[in-house]
Amino acid sequence: MSQLRVTKSGLVVSAVICIFIFLYLRNPTPAEPEEEPVHSEVVECGFYPDELCSALFEGKEAAPQIAKFCKTPHKSEIHAHLHTPGNCSRISRGLHFITRPLSTEEGDFSLAYIITIHKELAMFVQLLRAIYVPQNVYCIHVDEKAPKKYKTAVQTLVNCFENVFISSKREKMAYAGLTRLQADINCMKDLVHSKFQWNYVINLCGQDFPIKTNREIIHYIRSKWNDKNITPGALQPPHINNRFKDKPPHNLTIYFGSAYYVLTRKFVEFILTDIRAKDMLQWSKDIRSPEQHYWVTLNQLKDAPGATLDAGWEGNVRAIKWKSEEGNVHDGCKGRYVQDICVYGPGDLPWLIQSSSLFAYKFEPSTDPLVVTCLERRHRLQVLRQAEVPIEPHWHFHQQSHFNMRLNH
Repeated sequence: MSQLRVTKSGLVVSAVICIFIFLYLRNPTPAEPEEEPVHSEVVECGFYPDELCSALFEGKEAAPQIAKFCKTPHKSEIHAHLHTPGNCSRISRGLHFITRPLSTEEGDFSLAYIITIHKELAMFVQLLRAIYVPQNVYCIHVDEKAPKKYKTAVQTLVNCFENVFISSKREKMAYAGLTRLQADINCMKDLVHSKFQWNYVINLCGQDFPIKTNREIIHYIRSKWNDKNITPGALQPPHINNRFKDKPPHNLTIYFGSAYYVLTRKFVEFILTDIRAKDMLQWSKDIRSPEQHYWVTLNQLKDAPGATLDAGWEGNVRAIKWKSEEGNVHDGCKGRYVQDICVYGPGDLPWLIQSSSLFAYKFEPSTDPLVVTCLERRHRLQVLRQAEVPIEPHWHFHQQSHFNMRLNH
């Protein structure tokens, strides 16, 4: 009998919690669309995940706590498509890839992407489908050390798109070594020799995600950076230069900056052929994290195509919460810091969507899948609302009619 009373008490408490969560997240507003019939699989957390995402974006105080009880496996659907037999039409439609240019402007301006990955297969798919359009081209560098099953799944996806390919030469990635820089160079060679014509190249890693749409990225590049490279950075302090094993080749003045960039095609061709760039690549083998010096230093050469001399840290390439900038640039990490960089949590979403940056880093869906899920669903709605062509049904994600968000954030 006592056991029965305990069981009943537990059921009552569970019911109260579910009702509280559902009522809290519903919180109807005058602008909210008409309610649809409630489906049993989404009752526990409202119309999951869109209503919870809306609450997180709006900064509702209890939303991050509620999110802890509403996590669901984010990758099962993606893995099912890539690990089971099927044709490419099923894969592209089932994974909601956009298969036509969404405007004339976008169709006439092609971007190239370099994406370096080694884990988190589902996150890679979410990233690729967020930035994918058929007029762009994508070079994927898969860590040579990645598991065979992972490589096979990536290859399965890549085979379905003519404008997506795996780099012809793979590196065994090592932290702070030359391999990250070399991986980008490998992809650049493949991109330049491909049949695709592109205007700019942007590099990403598997823990990045876009904040802006393809159209917004093009507008940003064309506004201030037309025919210019974006390599945020600054002059290296003299005392740091003493740490280098050898003097820089060609008496180059070394700069320090971001590993991320937006580069013109002509600059990429320059990188691959200029003797100074080649010699600096050789010199970079003996320095730590050379990608933080290479791009910004060569972009300071007066004769480099698209050079932006003394641009400093200008260029909204990446939104990153550094621990050292807490209290000044941002209000702290709502997830957790790893090597002084914030791995975003649900509470970081309001800050992310207010950022003027093109992309954000760093995400770990294996730890907290809801962060990327919310960003992805918001991003897709923005993309489709900006489209100037008829929308294909499979471009929508499921149950987005309950995403009560303000896109002008």
